[in-house]
Amino acid sequence: MSRGAAGHDGRHSTPRHRAETLPTATATAALMVAAHIGPAGTWLPGVRRALFPALAGRGRPNHIALTFDDGPDPGSTPQFLDALDELAVRATFFVLGDSVMRHPRTAYEISRRGHELAVHGWTHSRPWLPTVARDLHEVEGAARVVRRATGAVPRWYRPPYGVLTGGRGLAAARAGLRPVLWTAWGRDWTARATPASVLATVCRDLRGGGTVLLHDSDRAAEPGCWRATLGALPALVRVCRDEGWTVGPLADHGIGGG
Repeated sequence: MSRGAAGHDGRHSTPRHRAETLPTATATAALMVAAHIGPAGTWLPGVRRALFPALAGRGRPNHIALTFDDGPDPGSTPQFLDALDELAVRATFFVLGDSVMRHPRTAYEISRRGHELAVHGWTHSRPWLPTVARDLHEVEGAARVVRRATGAVPRWYRPPYGVLTGGRGLAAARAGLRPVLWTAWGRDWTARATPASVLATVCRDLRGGGTVLLHDSDRAAEPGCWRATLGALPALVRVCRDEGWTVGPLADHGIGGG
């Protein structure tokens, strides 16, 4: 038998050599999954509030950052803009890139009315598998269409579902965006949401310096649920002002180091 056939000259792997590579491949795959999913643990409110207050959106103690996700939507977003004008409040809108592409006039109107636009991704996709190349492409693409539609450079990034995977964190950094999640939300995406339920849910976790997550669109939620959010806005702003807190966008929130 020749040495080549026996596999001793390094040109042919033996079953033993192939078997030895399996643990290495498995460990590499495990590390890739851990790098992808590990940072997503910040979705847990207790984790981010205790360990990552800036990521949670903790800012000046006399200020509340008001933020909206999932727009722009020409059927609902303008109604929020009108309500905010009446309340003399400015906010931050985390928009989806493909919605900005389809509704650039609505995106521009958000900016024209004095509000801040931020990046929520390209679509409202779920991040179960590592897709670093896609994350880089989509986050940068969303930031680009916001700049094109409004002339403003976005500063903030909030991933869909608040799941900040390793790939999404890298994509945000490459696009010059700072990830911000929230300290209080209204659970305003359900069919059962009402103005009273949205207000009560927000107020349960509302503290000075907090960031409030609401939605100005039902794109990733039950149809029409945005009306509950719209109805809760005046009372929410009143609660904040009664506490001595000003309400505004993230740009005015004074978030500290990451």
